[in-house]
Amino acid sequence: MKFTLGIALSPLDQLTELARTAEECGFASIALPDSLFYSEHVSAAYPYTPDGSRFWNADTPWPDPMVAAGAMGAVTSVIRFYTQVLKLDPRNPLLLARQVGTVAALTGNRFGLGVGLGWSPEESHWCGQPFKDRGARADESIEILKRILGGGMVSFHGKHFSFEKLQMSPAPAEPVPFYVGGHSEPALRRAARIGDGWSSAMIGFDDLRSTIARLAELRAEHGRAHLPFEIQAVCIDRPGLDGFRQQAEIGVTDAIVVPWRRFDATLQEKRDALRRFADRFIEPLASAG
Repeated sequence: MKFTLGIALSPLDQLTELARTAEECGFASIALPDSLFYSEHVSAAYPYTPDGSRFWNADTPWPDPMVAAGAMGAVTSVIRFYTQVLKLDPRNPLLLARQVGTVAALTGNRFGLGVGLGWSPEESHWCGQPFKDRGARADESIEILKRILGGGMVSFHGKHFSFEKLQMSPAPAEPVPFYVGGHSEPALRRAARIGDGWSSAMIGFDDLRSTIARLAELRAEHGRAHLPFEIQAVCIDRPGLDGFRQQAEIGVTDAIVVPWRRFDATLQEKRDALRRFADRFIEPLASAG
C-alpha cells in the first residue's frame, strides 16, 4: 500500500515545505483538493457530511490545484501529485488540457488527474456552464483531455463540445493517469469504463469494501479487469497498522491520510506529524513487504 498526504485546508505558504517533508518521509503522493469559490448561499447540499453543510468557510484557503502542483513539483523530485478531485463541470476541457499538459511536463510526469462532476450548481452556472447533463459533458471532457494529452493533431465533434484539428505541445511524455471520483453508481461505472483508478471521499470500511467489489464487477463487464487500477481511499474507521493492513486486503492501493489532528496546526506541528506517521506506519509496512 502507498500513502498519500491530504493537504486540504492548509495555508498556501505551507505547501512547498509540506511537499518536501512528505517526500523525505516516504509518502508516494500528495492529494490536491479543488474548490473554485465559496458562495454565500448554495442551492444544493454538500454530499459528504451528514447534514449537507460545508465544513469550511469563506476564509478557508483553496489553492488552484494546478498551480499548487507546479509549485510543489519544483521543490521535489519523486513524489507525485493528483487532484482529489477536480470538478470538471465548471471547466472548459480545452483550457483544462493546456493546464494539465503543462503541469505534467513541469513535474516530470508526476501528475495524475482525479476528476468528478462537482456538487455546487453555483460553481457551474457562474462559470458559464449548465449544471444539468453534467455527466454526459464530463464524459466528453475526459475523452477530449485524453485525445489532446496523447499528442498530435486531434479534433472532436460531440453533443456538448466541438472543435476542428488542433495540437497542444509539448504533449506529456507519459500518459496522464485519470482517476474518477464519486460514490454513485454512475460514477463507479465511469471509473470502471474509462478510469485508471477510483478515488473516494470520506467513507467507512464496510462501504469501501462493497464499493471495491462493485468496481471489480463493473471493470469485468467492460473487459478491463486485467488492467492496473488504483483504489485511493479516505477510510474513516480503520486507523493504525491493522487498519491499513485490512484496507490493503480488500484492495486499497493508496491510503489518503492527514496525520495532524487540527486544521490550524502550525507548519512545524505538521512536519513533526508527518515524521511520526512515517515512523509508525510507512516504514513498518514497507519493511513487512
